[in-house]
Amino acid sequence: MAATILVVEDEEPILNLVVAYLKADGFVVHTARDGESALQQAQTVRPDLVVLDLLLPGIDGLEICRRLQHDGGPYVLMLTARAEEVDKVVGLSVGADDYLTKPFSPRELVARVKAILRRRRHTGAAPAENTLLTFRDLQIDVARREVQRRGVPVTLTAREFDLLYTLAAMPGRVFTREQLLERVWGHDFDGVDRVVDVHISLLRRKLEDDPAEPTLIQTVRGVGYKFTG
Repeated sequence: MAATILVVEDEEPILNLVVAYLKADGFVVHTARDGESALQQAQTVRPDLVVLDLLLPGIDGLEICRRLQHDGGPYVLMLTARAEEVDKVVGLSVGADDYLTKPFSPRELVARVKAILRRRRHTGAAPAENTLLTFRDLQIDVARREVQRRGVPVTLTAREFDLLYTLAAMPGRVFTREQLLERVWGHDFDGVDRVVDVHISLLRRKLEDDPAEPTLIQTVRGVGYKFTG
């Protein structure tokens, strides 16, 4: 089956161009021109991926991305006129899977959409069936993609869960940022490695008693991170 794409863009010429190229490549395409209708469409059509403009009338792209991730969420390719690295990190930290700055080539956009969708096959965080990981007071239900700490559910985005699972599946192993980028974001990801640090920080805030003194996910200085459990 063809993947379903939701394109959220308020500039009509860009919207029409993106839709035309995606449809020409065989995707099923739906559209929205503002934040409210984007969230409604996402609930209705359950897209595999959302092409999401950052600057929208009403609810902006960052907030839409946050809300989409609460449901496990579709993949998100964020579009914006901003090219600064800090803006990329912010966008990726709220759950975006990739980032494309305007002006962009519609052919590159289609290529990136395909690359994101391929990550289902490439990611090292693909959950095994009926796997339950337990570490002291932390429980990770891989099949259900659910996490509990001391019996209390912890809400994670899809990317946060994949990162946690990648680390927890091999306790004690040290992963470099590059290895985590490849396993969790996919080898096609053309982003900044600081996004790993951002997501580790977000995980620590949700899982650690004291994020400044982490006991679950530890930094290996000059190398990367390891899960100690």
